Amino acid sequence: MLEMRFLRDFIDKIKPNFVKGGKLHWLHSTFDAFETLLFVPNKVTLKGSHIRDSIDSKRNMGIVLLALIPALLFGMWNVGVQHFLSHGVEATFWQEFFYGFWRVLPIVIVVYATGFIIEFVAAQLRGHEVHEGILVTGLLIPLLCPPTVPLWMVAVATAFAVIIGKEVFGGTGMNVWNPALIARAFLFFAYPGQMSGDGVWIRDKGDALTGATPLAEIQAGSLDIMSAQHMFVGLMPGSIGETSAIAILLGAAILLFTGVASFRIMFSVILGGLAMGGLLNLIGGENVWFQVPAYYHLLMGGFLFGAVFMATDPVTASQTGTGKWFYGFLIGVIAVLIRVFNPAYPEGMMLAILLMNTFAPLIDHYVINANKKRRLKRAQIVAEQT
Repeated sequence: MLEMRFLRDFIDKIKPNFVKGGKLHWLHSTFDAFETLLFVPNKVTLKGSHIRDSIDSKRNMGIVLLALIPALLFGMWNVGVQHFLSHGVEATFWQEFFYGFWRVLPIVIVVYATGFIIEFVAAQLRGHEVHEGILVTGLLIPLLCPPTVPLWMVAVATAFAVIIGKEVFGGTGMNVWNPALIARAFLFFAYPGQMSGDGVWIRDKGDALTGATPLAEIQAGSLDIMSAQHMFVGLMPGSIGETSAIAILLGAAILLFTGVASFRIMFSVILGGLAMGGLLNLIGGENVWFQVPAYYHLLMGGFLFGAVFMATDPVTASQTGTGKWFYGFLIGVIAVLIRVFNPAYPEGMMLAILLMNTFAPLIDHYVINANKKRRLKRAQIVAEQT
C-alpha cells in the first residue's frame, strides 16, 4: 500500500510536465497510457445520467489476458513436449516447459514491441489516448502461430494487423475485423508453408511421429488419428495456444464468470459446429470428412479457441442479444463447411469468424428492425383495443 501511494505521488508530481503547456506535452498520450495502466482513471462525468462502473476497458482487457494465461502456459509446455518427443529424448516437466518458454517468449516480445511502437506513434500523431486493444491482440497473435514461425514474419503480420486491420478504421473500437485474426490471415496467405500446421514441430524424423496435426491427417484421407481424450488434453502439434481444450475452457470459465465474454456467442458457435457436423454425418459421402464425428470438430484445430477468444470479441461481434445467437451459430456452421468442402484449407475457423465479422452489423440491423416492427405492431393492437 505504501509503495502504491509513493508511485501515485510520483505520477502526480510529474504529471504537469505532460499536460497542455508543459514542456513534455507532446508526450501526453504516452504518459496517459502508462498512468491509466497503473491506476483507474479519476475522470468522472459532469452532467447527464450515466452508468458508473469501476471496470474500464483496460480492466476488461486485463481479464481477457488472465483468461489466456492457461492456454499460453500449456502451449509453452506442449512446445517442449513435442520437441523432445521428435528427438526421442527423455525430458523432465521443467525441461520441457522451459524449452517451450524460451521458444515462445521471443514471439510474444516481438508482437508486443511492434504493436506498442505503432500504437504509441499513432496516438502521438493523432493526439489521442493510446488504445488498449494491443494488450490482448499482442498475446492472441502468438497463440495463433506455430512456434517455428520466423520472428520477422510475426513483426510484419503484427504491423499489418495494427495498421490495416485497426488504425485505418480509427483505432480500437472502430475496427471491422478482429486484428489478431487479420494477422493470422496475413501469415497464412502470404506464407502458407510456415503456417499450415503440418509438421509444425516434427520434421524429417523417421524414428518419431509424423508431426502432422489431426486436421492434416484427415485432409490426407486418414481417419487413423488420436483419440478425442488425447485431443481434449492437447498434447499434439498445432498452433501454440490452440491445442488444449482444458486450458481453453479454463479461460472460458474466467470470461463467463466475470461477464466479459458472451455466453450466447460461445454456446451458439459450438452448437453450430455440432449441428453441421452431425448433419454431414447423416448425409454421408465419399469425402473422409463426412465420417468425422461431429464433436471431433470442436477439438481439432482452432475451433474451440476461436469460439472462446476470437468470436466473442465485443468490437467485431454482433451487439444484440438475438444477433449473437445467429452470429455464433453461423460461425460454427461455416467453419465446419469450410473444413469439409475446401480441400486446400482444412482449418476453417479463421475464415468463418472474419466472414461473420463482416456481416455482424447486418445481422444487428435486421434484428433491430424486427424488434421495431414487433413493438409497433404491439402498440397498434393496444391502441385498437382501447
